[in-house]
Amino acid sequence: MTVYSQISENKTKTFLIMFFFILIFSSFFFLLGKYFDSPWGYFFLGFLISFVSSVGSYFYGDKLVLLTTGAQRADKRKYFDFYTVAENLSLAAGLPKPALYVIPDPSPNAFATGRDPKHAVVCATTGLLEIMNRTELEGVIAHELSHVKNFDILLASIVAVLVGTLSLISDWVIRSMWWQRGSDDDDRSNRNPIFFVLFIVALILTPIIATIIQLAISRKREYLADASGVLLTRYPEGLVHALEKLRDNSNPLRRVTSSTAHLFIDNPFKKKNSSWFVGLFSTHPPIEERIRILKNL
Repeated sequence: MTVYSQISENKTKTFLIMFFFILIFSSFFFLLGKYFDSPWGYFFLGFLISFVSSVGSYFYGDKLVLLTTGAQRADKRKYFDFYTVAENLSLAAGLPKPALYVIPDPSPNAFATGRDPKHAVVCATTGLLEIMNRTELEGVIAHELSHVKNFDILLASIVAVLVGTLSLISDWVIRSMWWQRGSDDDDRSNRNPIFFVLFIVALILTPIIATIIQLAISRKREYLADASGVLLTRYPEGLVHALEKLRDNSNPLRRVTSSTAHLFIDNPFKKKNSSWFVGLFSTHPPIEERIRILKNL
């Protein structure tokens, strides 16, 4: 797969995910409306929420991600290597220098976000900037700039916001049903129980759908970013050593959600010894496998 076909595929995936998100979200609200005897009213409410969320995620997804992770603008004097490495590699890649942010967290990690190279953001934790030497930092930043160049950042940012919206609405509906479970008993008894069962099934499937949406990004993009990053630095050992340090770290990020986890270069939850079944639904490929491939380049 060429870089240009990857970019085209990511753009197509972005709009397909937005379309299916609106469809699934509106259908979910339609089922909810069926139970409350106002299907089309709820349908249009769901359509409005999902449409606004989709458009908002396109233009403001990066800002929401930065807000969620607690990222702050990086000070050039304090993080001089971070700035100079990003400037040099951006120039080598033919990209505008991204805005640089830092997350005050001792767990080493990094991610890129934004809707295109002109609006790109590269963010690193203070833990990563403290433990990486300049060569290793170049490997990490080259990896993130590859996501920028391949338009992975557009797809990943939109998915982060849409999955977050699904989770929030699902949680809101569950809480509403819990607090209202004792009210309107006579009215509820006259409602069709089939719609209630369908709604409960839809509620259970929501987190599964969110996971599938995240996996639509494909773990393959991490392998491609690793390879593209190495082509940029011409030094595989830099990224290999960086990934080894990330592998050896066992501290999870303090401020991270399931909706933003796929953005990071390494799994921010740091779940060790997961079963093979859990691994199938992981948004990150095994870091040992990534290291093995890079060593064979």
